[in-house]
Amino acid sequence: MSVFTYQAINERGENISGTIEAESVETASNLLSSQGLIPSKVRKAGDIFGLGKTLSLKEKTTRVKTGDLLLFTKQFKTMLKVGIPIVRILQVLEKHSENVKLKKIATQMARDISGGLRLHEAFRKYPKVFDELYCSMVQAGETSDSLDQVFDRLVMIIEHEYKIRSDVKLALQYPTFVSIALVISFFVLLTNVIPKYLKIFKAHKIELPMATKIADMFYQFLLQNGSVLLIVFSVLILAIMVYFKTQQGQYVRDSMLLRIPILGDVLKKANISRFANIFEILQSSGVHVIESMKILSGTIGNKAITKDFEGVRSKLEEGRGIAPPLSDSKHFTPLVTSMIAIGEESGSLNEMLREVTLHYDDEVAYSVKRLTEAIAPVLTIGLAVIIGFFALSIFVPMADLTRILK
Repeated sequence: MSVFTYQAINERGENISGTIEAESVETASNLLSSQGLIPSKVRKAGDIFGLGKTLSLKEKTTRVKTGDLLLFTKQFKTMLKVGIPIVRILQVLEKHSENVKLKKIATQMARDISGGLRLHEAFRKYPKVFDELYCSMVQAGETSDSLDQVFDRLVMIIEHEYKIRSDVKLALQYPTFVSIALVISFFVLLTNVIPKYLKIFKAHKIELPMATKIADMFYQFLLQNGSVLLIVFSVLILAIMVYFKTQQGQYVRDSMLLRIPILGDVLKKANISRFANIFEILQSSGVHVIESMKILSGTIGNKAITKDFEGVRSKLEEGRGIAPPLSDSKHFTPLVTSMIAIGEESGSLNEMLREVTLHYDDEVAYSVKRLTEAIAPVLTIGLAVIIGFFALSIFVPMADLTRILK
């Protein structure tokens, strides 16, 4: 156990400081939060130069990342539970938030609420930070007088989203890095290494093997058409980026992603897990089924699945229940629709949705592992092909050169 000094905000919004015993900075921070305090700085005692690991709220960029939103929501929830008025909460968050954009939002929201706006109306003024799901749940909490419970559930949603996205990004991080490295290595060897050896081989009139001739052909092609290819490639990338910002482009992109072997399976299961988790929390918060489907349509994160939701919503409005419309969708598995149907019939829909979430969280973890295992051999083969190609291009004629020189 170590001793940590801290600065925090108490239930009255006052700044306090002191010491606490814990195993790490994170543990100390969690202990302070459990006591109803909001830590703003936690540092190991005796670390006067700040060289150790410190939890400190320093201003960051204006972009609001998931971690920033999670911290903001947790702090809001903690102060709300101890009875601090909403305007005072926002004033404290404005003073202690580590994100510049959230500081400005908290300041303006405090003014708006003092001017008569309700909390969900103030949140809706910043749709790029607080999405429809966030605002609708806050509205439901205000209507049912259960705002503290709603913020508990919002923290659960954001943490769940953060975990799923982190798992998928982590699985794709290594293969993306290796793929980029392979492409860069290929062009560096082709444009800087091969030409130097070619001059030597041609000067000694060595018969070039097929691999070296192919490398020479690629090099000459790039030499003559490199600038044109670069312009065409840049324009193509720009056109694709612009197209993917359109509604049709997003639908095409997301549909293609779902069709990619293994990766598509990961994304589909992650979306099912997200659907079940958010739907269950919306139902627990008292949001009507039709309104829940509307919110899910805007927050599911995949335009292809969103398009399916539009059909599901129209059938729900006809009074067909939840399971039958979902079973007509190609993006929901029979397991999901069957469990939802059982939940509807038995009156235990929330419990079934929770089971679906847990099941598909495990499925995502398993699929991510499969994705990593499947990509590794492909990258190994790609690396072997590139190394083998350049080895044949250089070392075979180099052996001939060595014999001539001898």
